[in-house]
Amino acid sequence: MPSAHSVSSGAPCRAAVHRPSRPEAVRTSARPLPVSTPAEQGVDASGITAFLDAVESAPDIEPHSLMILRHGHLVASGWWAPYTPERLQLLYSLSKSFTSTAAGLAAAEGLLDLDEPVLSYFPEFDADITDPRSRALLVRHVAAMASGHLVDTWGDAVLLDPKETVRGFLLIPPDREPGTVFAYNQSATYALASIVQKVTGQSLTGWLRTRLFDPLGIGETAWTRNRAGREIGFSGMHAATDAIARLGQLYLGQGIWEGRRILPASWISEATRAHVSTADGSPEGARSDWQQGYGLQFWRSRHGYRGDGAYGQFCVVLPEHDAVIATTAATEQLQELLNLMWRHLLPVFGTAPLPAQDHGGADEALGRRLARLALPPVAATPEPAGRTHVWSDTAFTPAGGHCDAVPTLTRVLVADGDQGRRVTLVEGDTRLDLRLGTGWTLDEGPAPTAVSGGWTDPDTLSVDVLFVETPHRLTVTCSLPDGTFTARWHTTPLHARSLHSLRAPSYPA
Repeated sequence: MPSAHSVSSGAPCRAAVHRPSRPEAVRTSARPLPVSTPAEQGVDASGITAFLDAVESAPDIEPHSLMILRHGHLVASGWWAPYTPERLQLLYSLSKSFTSTAAGLAAAEGLLDLDEPVLSYFPEFDADITDPRSRALLVRHVAAMASGHLVDTWGDAVLLDPKETVRGFLLIPPDREPGTVFAYNQSATYALASIVQKVTGQSLTGWLRTRLFDPLGIGETAWTRNRAGREIGFSGMHAATDAIARLGQLYLGQGIWEGRRILPASWISEATRAHVSTADGSPEGARSDWQQGYGLQFWRSRHGYRGDGAYGQFCVVLPEHDAVIATTAATEQLQELLNLMWRHLLPVFGTAPLPAQDHGGADEALGRRLARLALPPVAATPEPAGRTHVWSDTAFTPAGGHCDAVPTLTRVLVADGDQGRRVTLVEGDTRLDLRLGTGWTLDEGPAPTAVSGGWTDPDTLSVDVLFVETPHRLTVTCSLPDGTFTARWHTTPLHARSLHSLRAPSYPA
């Protein structure tokens, strides 16, 4: 992982964070990225500081990490504690860009052809698929979100065939000729991922490990599987921010990594050009980074192109500036996060190194700022004034009889433990124990969490739970007078089955 240095600091403030004690909680890449000061790479550090100011003051953006590469060097990096450099993160649809890369590697080895019908890779479905448009659907079309469907088909495809969703997808006739219209369609990416796994005989993770992850120095990753045991491709990949940055640098370098050809330049050209229009014809289209066209599991942007995941997981590649920006975050204001990048970060990229005597101070100031990044803890007192005994061993039920935010959450227990106050979230027969401390208290299992909370008044306990391998924060509020609790997601999980599932998956080898 990137090491701490004067600017690109991988060491957020730890003073209020309890570090993980389990050895498996530490996940590192094979070797660090080359490190440089911003000035040496022609980057004005004061603009990066302005970006940090902007994202931290934005009311609806919760930043988790930032890495900036220029001319192949890491010039700035930071993690908002309790998020850390080694921690795996759920990338949501940024997973698609890794699936695209897996397809490009399969194409390079002659295992996959963009211009072959999808059905040709699934001859066992041939007799079932009769619609001419479904039969004409090419690998290129599903890779470009141009299957001819006008809406996402994932839910219907799963209903049609829960065990083999590619068959369910092909049973849904496209509304238009494939290749003519854009619709963001999870089934399309799933079909592409399924083809890669079928022709390689490996999971996406297994296929990418020796061909991409190891050569690039990417450490541990994990990918969610469906009931058929297949990695889903369109989402569910968990990786450190470092992996996002390295993927972006590989694409920026036209597939060359440390002098070695990893991915054909022809694939990068195909994957990052616009294959189909995403514009809706509105006057606002020119200002939208979602209306600049779509490649092969990459979005075109107003500047460069990007891999893009829900809630602010971004891999932004800027060929015109020879730069990569990697972020993880928790926000529904995705356009605003990109707007802040364009406003504050684009101007920092100069054409020549900056004089150290003029910019060294800004570099050092940025380094200090990056090293102390932290999410503020909940504003509350550690004990209920004069009511401590009343809060011991109390149980709370959902207000209104049901917790809409977390339907599986049936009770909240508050008790004193050996290590202080403990809050337990009860889901049926399972429990998630949370320890209240000073600042953020980190716990590795069963779902890794960081907890902050206390009493906003003697009758009200408020606890924030960060599920730190995801972009998700849950606020649980307990009311003593009526014995009830409420729960609220700041960003709603898209795939979670329970609170315990909000973590990077692990499977037997």
